[in-house]
Amino acid sequence: MGLGWEDKEVHFDLSFSDMRLTIGEKVIDRLDNIEDTKGNGGDRGKLIITNLRILWHSVSNPRINLSIGYNSITTLNTKIVNSKLRGTTQALYLMTVCHGSRYEFIFTNLVPGSMRHFTSVTGVHKAYTTSKAYRELKLRGAVVHNKRLRILPLEQVCNVLHGVWNLSSDQGSLGTFYITNVRLVWFADMNEAFNISLPYLQINSIRIRDSKFGRALVITCNQTSGGYILGFRIDPEDQLNLIFKELSSLFTVYASNPIYGIEYEWSSKEDEKENAILTEDVEEVDDPRNEISNVLITYSANGDTGKDRPIVYSNELGLAIESLKEGYTIQKLWEVVPS
Repeated sequence: MGLGWEDKEVHFDLSFSDMRLTIGEKVIDRLDNIEDTKGNGGDRGKLIITNLRILWHSVSNPRINLSIGYNSITTLNTKIVNSKLRGTTQALYLMTVCHGSRYEFIFTNLVPGSMRHFTSVTGVHKAYTTSKAYRELKLRGAVVHNKRLRILPLEQVCNVLHGVWNLSSDQGSLGTFYITNVRLVWFADMNEAFNISLPYLQINSIRIRDSKFGRALVITCNQTSGGYILGFRIDPEDQLNLIFKELSSLFTVYASNPIYGIEYEWSSKEDEKENAILTEDVEEVDDPRNEISNVLITYSANGDTGKDRPIVYSNELGLAIESLKEGYTIQKLWEVVPS
């Protein structure tokens, strides 16, 4: 199954179809008067905070937009900045990493005295980082205490099986199997620290196959979680078939309505329109992705050491300028200046 790119990556100027919410994604807060101070200073925009990412788009031209996944955020705090619409003010500052490149973002709330954008983003990002058990495979984690599963807030135990063999070693290990609405957990009876917590989100397939231990339940994980193949021996065979059907059913239900575990409730309900299309009443235009290389320059934080580059003479401009980074030209820099 696997979660897509929404929570992991940073994207610029997405198509309107990619700006729409993915399955299981929901809007937690929505603010109308937010400036993207670094990339689009002087342009009023909308900030949409979902359970997976932060979305921003210009009000005057929604094709100018951002998508920032929570998993890409490395730094989140406030910063004093000079906004074209507010002057010197306190803004939300984000530092992110995506595919080896660093980007920074600054968002300013244009409502005087309002820090709601900071409160919402901080709260949801914290909820994201503290709920990874819903989304990530864990080996030898603190998921069991006194031979009982530590239940997650949105988790419901569907079945508990004793005497289940984990076939990961030559001899196999006897343990206990928990099946819930969001994951399956196995731990060894002799050592509960020897365990695995596997969310349905990280499962590719569930099958019954022959093994050297006889018929076994075989679960294949996504490549993003290591591509593990897990085998479990459940006796008698009738019980194995029942567990296979139960897991397959729970897996199907989960795929249609994933539970990511990111819960944050904003006290005000005035902006609650969770299932609305983010760019409604806007006509699709040409895909702007061929312009992305220029957009990246605005937000890039790579190699920002605080040192000035050497001064050189520019024949194009007829004056002395700071030397450009490798791969950049005067034309590219000029194109990102707001018209």
